Amino acid sequence: MKPIIKTTELRKVYGMGDIQVQALDGVDIQINEGEFVAVMGPSGSGKSTLMNILGCLDRPTSGSYYLAGEDVGGLNKVQLASIRNRRIGFIFQSFNLLPRTSALRNVMLPLVYKRENQVSPGEREALAMAVLESVGLADRAHHEPNELSGGQRQRVAIARALINDPVLVMADEPTGNLDSKTGQEIMELLHTLHERGRTILMVTHEPDIASQTERSIVLVDGRVASDGRTTPGGAV
Repeated sequence: MKPIIKTTELRKVYGMGDIQVQALDGVDIQINEGEFVAVMGPSGSGKSTLMNILGCLDRPTSGSYYLAGEDVGGLNKVQLASIRNRRIGFIFQSFNLLPRTSALRNVMLPLVYKRENQVSPGEREALAMAVLESVGLADRAHHEPNELSGGQRQRVAIARALINDPVLVMADEPTGNLDSKTGQEIMELLHTLHERGRTILMVTHEPDIASQTERSIVLVDGRVASDGRTTPGGAV
């Protein structure tokens, strides 16, 4: 299995001079192609900082980060933006959909910003419809977010995350704004994506959600406190 994520001695320091906060303190992790991994940790553990770096939203102070074999730790903001759009699909707790825009056009959005291999408007629409169909929402393609349930909105967000065929899907508390039944439906969809070969990295504070992944990484004080196979019930 090839590594999709590989970090070595990853550090992130905020502040200058005498007022410094070390958010990450030498994080070494490797996530291979096809894994479904949860990241957990208490408030202030560094998990948000880690996810921002792994999602190419920020850069480490030191250490290395390879995404699918590419050294991205030292890239500038423009280069990071390109990597994000091409290689990472994001799923957010709050969905982050454009409000007065149809589900279909929300899903098409990453294709609009794609600089490489531009596709025609007709091809974009066909691709977006195909992805919406894969998450069971083809019949809601022309509905706006306020016409959809929370679970349906999250399915639109998942479709949008998949539209550029990313090497990594990053899910930030994907069930956090949903009731338990709808949340479980979203987890089942993520399991289906995983079974189809997707690499998924998910942040969650819920042990019962983390227990449904293959592996859990727990951060404490900017370090990896544990990293192991997940068993039903949330034990690592």
